[in-house]
Amino acid sequence: MNYISVVEIAKKWHMSERSVRNYCTNGRIAGAFLTGKTWNIPENAVKPNRASKNKFSKNALLKVLQEEKEMKLKGGIYHKTQIDFTYNSNHIEGSKLTEDQTRYIFETNTLGVNNETVNIDDILETLNHFKCVDYIIENAENKLSESMIKKLHLMLKTGTSNSKKDWFKVGDYKQKPNEVGGQETCSPQNVPEKMKKLIENYKTKQDKTLEDIIEFHHNFESIHPFQDGNGRVGRLIMFKECLANNIVPFIIDEQLKLFYYRGLKEWKHEKNFLLDTCLSAQDKYKKYLNYFEIKF
Repeated sequence: MNYISVVEIAKKWHMSERSVRNYCTNGRIAGAFLTGKTWNIPENAVKPNRASKNKFSKNALLKVLQEEKEMKLKGGIYHKTQIDFTYNSNHIEGSKLTEDQTRYIFETNTLGVNNETVNIDDILETLNHFKCVDYIIENAENKLSESMIKKLHLMLKTGTSNSKKDWFKVGDYKQKPNEVGGQETCSPQNVPEKMKKLIENYKTKQDKTLEDIIEFHHNFESIHPFQDGNGRVGRLIMFKECLANNIVPFIIDEQLKLFYYRGLKEWKHEKNFLLDTCLSAQDKYKKYLNYFEIKF
């Protein structure tokens, strides 16, 4: 198989390089893959059909999220989701920013600090997570792909102290072994093959259920494909896939953190631990939908 560059395919298809990169990122060009930050596209790749002219989804919740994001509306479900999702997902991973500080960053793009030290990475990853949430709302109905997953990692970690380390490989798979919660994870050399199989198997499932999405999450976290940021990327994927499959999404918060970790650890022996945790989180999100009068 011969591969060509974004520049070459853009000329061949008479379109912008940016559009080609978007197609690659959204998994719309079969066989395209990243080497570092460079896309390799099969020479015989078929140009994707243009997306539907309908700007917003027919999925009631996703449509509202897309509309409110477009309007930059404050006080709605989009606003609520951005703050709750970003604060809780970062806080689980050790961010010291408070919920009020997270809200202030989102609403004013500034940070109020009174006689305290704030980690710059916490601020950057908060801003980056907002962008990731926007990305999954914009691309919820595109098929999940390796390139999309790597894009989320790139967006989340760009500009952080880790991104300045050559070996860290922001937006690409890990190069050094890591563990999570004292558990061994997939070795770096096996990650590409494991991730490819994970996504291929997931794509074969028709009419994906909540259990399918949670099982994908467990397997993703077991592989732990990135050097850091796996939990946040994994939870972003779950939220996206719930939207894609017309399932009410959910946000794992501080109260559910220990149950969530226990559920991941025990999944192979007892699935109900993690399922019940996610259903509890989903019930809380349903209360938001009821409050904002969004059908589900």
